[in-house]
Amino acid sequence: MKSVPSTSEKILDIAQSLIVAGGYNGFSYADISDAIGITKASIHHHFPAKAELVAVLVDRYTKQAEASLQSVRAQAASPADQLQLYIGYWRSCIENASQPFCVCAMLASEMQMLPDEVASRVGAHFRNLAAWLASVLQAGVEQGLFRLDRRPEEQAQMLMASVHGGMLSARALGDPGLFIAVVAPEIARLRVA
Repeated sequence: MKSVPSTSEKILDIAQSLIVAGGYNGFSYADISDAIGITKASIHHHFPAKAELVAVLVDRYTKQAEASLQSVRAQAASPADQLQLYIGYWRSCIENASQPFCVCAMLASEMQMLPDEVASRVGAHFRNLAAWLASVLQAGVEQGLFRLDRRPEEQAQMLMASVHGGMLSARALGDPGLFIAVVAPEIARLRVA
């Protein structure tokens, strides 16, 4: 039996969808109140300040992302397959909107305007993701699957930039195919011929 989400979870869910739609400054507690049907005072009871709400949201998102990356490792032993699962997840997100857009990517585009407690968490999310990608790339090199032009950490940053840039371009231009057009050449360059 599926559990009923708590009020805090509902608030976080709506905040996430609002951030994905319009960024940090694109929503207010009034928007959440309207969406859930609770008072702004009730939202303030759970999250006294918007920065606290978004910091908790980023923490939750980061934990979910870490669990997903662990799941990718459990599903596929090969680093090449792990990378394909990672790319495939975002491809399906863009093509059919089955999963929400990366909330940290949206927040990163506003980094200079974010409160410190939010910005530091967004930065930590990207550092964690880059470390995971670097470990996958390093394992691929060790298994003779990948050839890197740079250190794994640098190559991971380049790949991460391609993935997130591809997501943003596909979204901005309304062309889901653009994501793979941007990312596929990056993946192809990694593979040993």
